[in-house]
Amino acid sequence: MTVEQRSFEPGIDVLIRKVDSHLAAVRTGLSGPELELAERLAAVLRELVVSTTQASAADRGQVRAAVHYFVLRREIRGRLLPVRSLAAVERMVNKVAVQLGRPDLLVEPRRECPTREPVTPNADLTVG
Repeated sequence: MTVEQRSFEPGIDVLIRKVDSHLAAVRTGLSGPELELAERLAAVLRELVVSTTQASAADRGQVRAAVHYFVLRREIRGRLLPVRSLAAVERMVNKVAVQLGRPDLLVEPRRECPTREPVTPNADLTVG
């Protein structure tokens, strides 16, 4: 068995472990598009954590806040607890990615839509 050595700083390793452990926890309660969105959010957060290791403290702080926002997402447990949806996490992660100049990491939810035939203009129509 090969063990992969990671050369992350302690704070970075902690953030990645938080993302990974939260993703493992939500895998038991989510399925389908929600689970796919959570997995994409986790992948983007991991990439942001790693890519900002040499960035300014402000940039690293934004990434840390996004990680905590993802990890502290609340599930529906009655009417008294606030609910933070994955869509809200998605908006925050996308905002951080844009602010850090990483539009390549934008997360877009996969919507279940039926595929449509491309619309072609009808050449027989006359406008008068």
